[in-house]
Amino acid sequence: MKVAAAVVAGLLLVGAGGCTGVVMIAATGGQNDPSATCRPAATAPPAPSAQPTQPVIVAAANSAPTQLPATIGAYQGEQITNAAAVIQAARDLGLDERAQTVGVMTAIGESTLINVDYGDKVGPDSRGLFQQRSNGAWGSYQDRMTPRIAATNFFRALVKVDGWASMPPTLAAHATQHNADPYHYEPYWDDAVQIVSVLSGNPDLAATLPASAAEACVPGTEVVPAADVTAGGWTAPAGGSFTSPYGMRTNPVTGIYKLHGGIDLAPGCGSPIYAAAAGVVTRAGSASSYGHLIVVDHSAGAGDVETYYAHMYAPDVLVDVGQSVAAGQQIARVGSDGNSTGCHLHFEVHLGGERTDPRPFLADRGVDLGALT
Repeated sequence: MKVAAAVVAGLLLVGAGGCTGVVMIAATGGQNDPSATCRPAATAPPAPSAQPTQPVIVAAANSAPTQLPATIGAYQGEQITNAAAVIQAARDLGLDERAQTVGVMTAIGESTLINVDYGDKVGPDSRGLFQQRSNGAWGSYQDRMTPRIAATNFFRALVKVDGWASMPPTLAAHATQHNADPYHYEPYWDDAVQIVSVLSGNPDLAATLPASAAEACVPGTEVVPAADVTAGGWTAPAGGSFTSPYGMRTNPVTGIYKLHGGIDLAPGCGSPIYAAAAGVVTRAGSASSYGHLIVVDHSAGAGDVETYYAHMYAPDVLVDVGQSVAAGQQIARVGSDGNSTGCHLHFEVHLGGERTDPRPFLADRGVDLGALT
């Protein structure tokens, strides 16, 4: 479906001890912001019970990286490195070899395991190994062009597909990717089986990923630049692209035409979420279609002005009910829990208990979220 191109892959290096969610650098600039060099691995939804788990494989601090094979069947070089990134992303989420093979099969079908920086007539905005689109479901441009992050987002979406583990692999991939042809991926299954069979025997697969990657984790550090706060005391709740406006739309998960009662920002999985203004946390926990939700009251308990922050995973909610927060203080990390097709922040503003469009509300307070992408 996609034509390969010789584009060097950007890969995420996991150092000794791994990058386990304590490393956070905010993407405060545009999609290619070089300051956004490391994002934590946000907690994933649990794998279905039918899937046995595997530990995350990380190289020991003093161990030499094991070399990847030069060729596997018709694949070589960058393609094998990218396949290793896909497999490691599945391992990070505790997914077994069948899931890993589904991921490799899908990447072959989308890009022949070449990290392409262009799409096709169906999706001209598609990018990367999985030809993920800039619709807010798959993170930022940098996320989509970083094979390990792109693969992680693919697997997070895969495990949300009801019954995926028992589906024919091509149908599981189709339900995740929404290809025009449900059987598009079927011819690539045997190649994927061969690649995973060869690479799965490597216990230090993460150590083979190149250090010249676009993103590198430094375990044990926390770098979260303070959010810019206007003179009136407001700030953007997250960095990244403004991907979905307030208003009526067809819900991408349910297919129902209804009000999208907030806006979506896509700075990348695990990126910081900030309190948009000073206030008190009145809700912080599970909330049905929101996944996990934080509500901050900015009106001294009167409920006149409240902000909502949604779709975090449970461990990425960093505040408690009753806690006072400052404008620009980090309160959570971006996830994809609840009614969500990929990592993003769903942000709402409520005035007197009624939703209002957050974009002009923030603009009136000096906060420009940029153009819709």
